[in-house]
Amino acid sequence: MSHSRLGHCMDELTARLLKTYTGVVHDVMRDHGLSNFVLPPEIRPLEPGVTLAGPIQTLSGQLGAYNAHETLLGWTGFLARAKADHVILCQPNNHEIALMGELSGETLKGRGVLGYVVDGGCRDTEFLLAMKFPVWHSFFTPKDVVGRWMPSAMDVPVNIGDVLVHPGDYFLGDRDGALVIPGAHAEAIVAEAERAAGKENLVRTGILSGMDPQQAYLKYGKF
Repeated sequence: MSHSRLGHCMDELTARLLKTYTGVVHDVMRDHGLSNFVLPPEIRPLEPGVTLAGPIQTLSGQLGAYNAHETLLGWTGFLARAKADHVILCQPNNHEIALMGELSGETLKGRGVLGYVVDGGCRDTEFLLAMKFPVWHSFFTPKDVVGRWMPSAMDVPVNIGDVLVHPGDYFLGDRDGALVIPGAHAEAIVAEAERAAGKENLVRTGILSGMDPQQAYLKYGKF
């Protein structure tokens, strides 16, 4: 398969995933016997109601005693390697500093990155909201990376809570929370989520027309 064809398939799957929602995808993954795929509930979107989906590029790093120049070289090096049509998922290994701000958001958006998810802090919130760049985070702080934090790796497995995330897995986040779909299962999970959502629509129509809820469940096998 050519690189361009692979990119086309990933874009198509992202578009299909955006039309689903975390509840139905969760239930499909649960029914498949998968576990440890829901991100910690404190990781929330800056703008509630925005849905974010796409293949994941991972980033990790750590606090330390660095000079300002080397931290900015490291951070801008990460920005330069960010992949278009991906969701960046960062494990910063600290809950002290912000790992996203205005200029970084502008840069990633300009590079075609779909959104940024961090198990950590964020700042420049009003600017990020105004530019409509999707960011998920767990807290706010004005403290930044300068002199404090360095990227250590990209495109390697990272742990977010009890979720082991691999590059190429898929992220889906909405108002209810966020989850990670293993890349090897993504196509099958999305296809089944689409079918399950269709069944839920039938149940909803039945309930609204006065059908007994238990009979609706027995008829459609979904509730």
